[in-house]
Parts: sequence; C-alpha cells; structure tokens
Amino acid sequence: MQTKTSLLASLPNLGPKSQQVMAKAGISSVEQLRKIGSVAAYVRAKRTGANVSLNLLWALEGTLSGLRWQEVARDHRTSLLLALEDQERRAPPV
Repeated sequence: MQTKTSLLASLPNLGPKSQQVMAKAGISSVEQLRKIGSVAAYVRAKRTGANVSLNLLWALEGTLSGLRWQEVARDHRTSLLLALEDQERRAPPV
C-alpha cells in the first residue's frame, strides 16, 4: 500500500507534467524511483515517446539527492550525462 508521502507528487522538483510522464513510464512512487535511479528513470521516460528534456533528468536526480534541479544541472551535469550515455548503450532497443 502506498502512503501519501511515497507518491511522486509529494516530492520537490517534479511538477504535474513530470509526474504524468513518470507514471506513463511505470514509475509512480518514491520507492520505485529510488530503486531504479534517476538515469534509468529518465531513459524509461524517453522510451515512452514523451517529449522530455534533460531538465527531467536534473529534476529526478535532484529529487533523489535533495538538491534543486538547477544545482544538479550545474554541479553534476557531466557525471549524469556520462551515466546516461552508458545506460542508453546498455539498454536493449525498444
């Protein structure tokens, strides 16, 4: 059973559109997001066909790390882009 605090809507950085995209990707709880991580969640969101930008990746990582998405974009951009490249290379095609 999901509690209200386990829902993505309770988290910072994720607005209604981001929450809809994540739901379409099959991610509706904080626990699911933590389990797969921000990069894999972003890849799933992209694979739904949703028009997502890297801002979603920054927001997802910010949600998990407790940072504002702008800080993530500034301070963690390179490491996340490298992890994204690796994840996309390893992920089976749809």
